[in-house]
Amino acid sequence: MTTFRRPTPTKGDLLSLAGIVELLAEGRFPVRFTAYDGSATGPPDSEISVHLATPRGATYLFTAPGDLGMARAYIAGDLHASGVHPGDPYVAMRLMADELRFRRPTMAELALITRSLGWQRLRPVPPPPQESRPRWRRTIEGLAHSRHRDSEAVHHHYDVSNRFYELVLGPSMSYTCAVFEHPEASVEQAQERKHELIADKLGLRAGMRLLDVGCGWGGMVRHAARRGVRALGVTLSVEQARWAQRAILREGLDGLAQVRHLDYRDAPGSDYDAVSSIGLNEHVGVHNYPSYFALLLAKLRPGGRLLNHCITQPDNRARAQTDAFIDRYVFPDGELAGAGKIITEAQNAGFELRHVENLREHYALTLKQWCANLAAHWDECVAEVGEPTARVWGLYMGASRLSFERNGIQLHQVLAVRPDGTGNAHVPLRPWWHS
Repeated sequence: MTTFRRPTPTKGDLLSLAGIVELLAEGRFPVRFTAYDGSATGPPDSEISVHLATPRGATYLFTAPGDLGMARAYIAGDLHASGVHPGDPYVAMRLMADELRFRRPTMAELALITRSLGWQRLRPVPPPPQESRPRWRRTIEGLAHSRHRDSEAVHHHYDVSNRFYELVLGPSMSYTCAVFEHPEASVEQAQERKHELIADKLGLRAGMRLLDVGCGWGGMVRHAARRGVRALGVTLSVEQARWAQRAILREGLDGLAQVRHLDYRDAPGSDYDAVSSIGLNEHVGVHNYPSYFALLLAKLRPGGRLLNHCITQPDNRARAQTDAFIDRYVFPDGELAGAGKIITEAQNAGFELRHVENLREHYALTLKQWCANLAAHWDECVAEVGEPTARVWGLYMGASRLSFERNGIQLHQVLAVRPDGTGNAHVPLRPWWHS
C-alpha cells in the first residue's frame, strides 16, 4: 500500500493542478483526478474519476468559496465526472463527503498557488447563465420576500419546464416529500400515501372546504376533490397553475377543484375547514413567519386545522439562509428554520399544536427515485431544458438525498388547530389517522 505524502515544494517550484489538489487535500484524494495540464493524482484504479478540462474551470474552482466553484465548473461542462451518471451523482457525492477534506492554505502556500496558476486564473469570470444573482444584489433590487422578489424566485425554479418535471417527478407531479410504507414502494405509491396522510390528519370529508397554499401542480387539491372536498389551490408559478387546471379538467374535478395563479397572501375566502401548506414554508422567509401563520389562522373557521409540511433545520441555532449553491441555482431566497421555530411562531399566532412528525428518511427515499427518473430520462430531460440545467438538478437532488440521510436537514409535518372561543379544539382524544 502506498502512503500518500503531501508535496513539499521548494522556493521557486511551481505546482501542477494535481499538485495543488495534493497540497490542499487532507489525506489521499479519494477518486482519480486529472487535469488539462496533464497532471493527475488519486488512485489510478478508482471507479470514479474527475477531469478538469479547461482553464475556465480552474478559475471557477479557485475564485468561489466552498462548493460553489466546483458546482460552477461542473454545470458549465468544465469539470467532467466518469463512473457516475450526471442525473444521479449520489455515489460520488457520498464518497467525497466521507473521504475528502480540504484545508486552508498558509500564506506561503497561497502565494505558491497563485504563482503556479498565474494571476489570470484568479480573475473571476461570469458564472453559468443558470445561476441566479447573488443575494446581496437581489437585495439592492428589492426586499427579500417582497411579492415581486418571491415571484422571481418561484419563476427561477418552478417555471423551468412542465415536461421536465413530469419526467423527473413522475405522473403524480408532486414535488415534496413522499411517505413510504416500505423502502421498495414506488414514488407514485408513496406520493399517494402522503396525500392520504395529510387528508386524514386534516380530517377531510365530503362537503368540506380546503385551501392549499403553494399548491404546486395541484396534487393535494385533486386528491381532496376525489374525496368530495371543495379545494382551492394557489401558486405563484404560472406554469404550475396551467398544468394543474388542465389536470383538474382531465379528471373531471372542475366542479370541486380549482388552482389559481396567486400569491398565498392574496388567497381568497375564509372559514375554511382546513389549510394545507406543503413545501411553501421554505419560501416564506423566517421574518415573515408571524404574518404567515396569522394569515393561515384567519383563513380557518374555529376548529379548523392546518397541516404545515416543510424542510427544516436539525436544530434551532443554525442560520436560516441556504448555502451558496442552493441559493444561486435552486431556491433563491430560500430559508430553513428548525421545527422549534416553526412551532413557536404557529403557537404565537394562536394555533394549538396537536402533532409533529419528522419524515426526513422518507425524503431521502423520495430523492433517490427522482434521481433515478432523471438518469433514466436523461436524454429527453437534456433536450427539454439543456444539459447545464439538468446537471443542476442532479447535483441538487443527490446532495439533498445525502443531507437527509445524514440528518443535515429534516422534513416536519406540523398539525395545528384553531380552537374555538371556549378553547375546544374539536379533535378526537387520540390520533385518528394511520401513520
